[in-house]
Amino acid sequence: MFRKMRRFKQQISNEECIEVLKNEKRGVLSLIGDDGYPYGIPLNHYYDEKENALYFHGAKEGHKVDAIKNCNKVSYCVYEKGIQKENHWSLNVRSVIVFGRMSFVEDLEECKKIGRNIWWKFNQDEKELEEEIKHSLTRVLCLKISIEHMTGKKVNES
Repeated sequence: MFRKMRRFKQQISNEECIEVLKNEKRGVLSLIGDDGYPYGIPLNHYYDEKENALYFHGAKEGHKVDAIKNCNKVSYCVYEKGIQKENHWSLNVRSVIVFGRMSFVEDLEECKKIGRNIWWKFNQDEKELEEEIKHSLTRVLCLKISIEHMTGKKVNES
């Protein structure tokens, strides 16, 4: 069902893919948008290794929500900042592409958990977190990608 990686010598292990998903804060969600046009949107994420799922939060309405309602098949791309060797212009970068089905998380307690996990990737202030949950939780939509396929690769740009 999913294509094999064409440049298989650059493929990284599943463990390395998980490392990238856990460590990086952002990626680009790709959906089928209005009139069949692709729609990509940058998002913050949290990867749950136990669930093998990615979690997000955002507005309860808009282009993204409409696209998911029309087709829940999505892809999500995450890539590192890269490592540049001294005196070289090129970067070594690992990237991961995830394919799966996106769903809306309805349970308020689960949304709190998702919000906390995303928060800790950016901020360590517990008091500020509790204020954010208190004021924003009911206005936020949480989303989940149940991962069906994942590949990653390491590229040297040179």
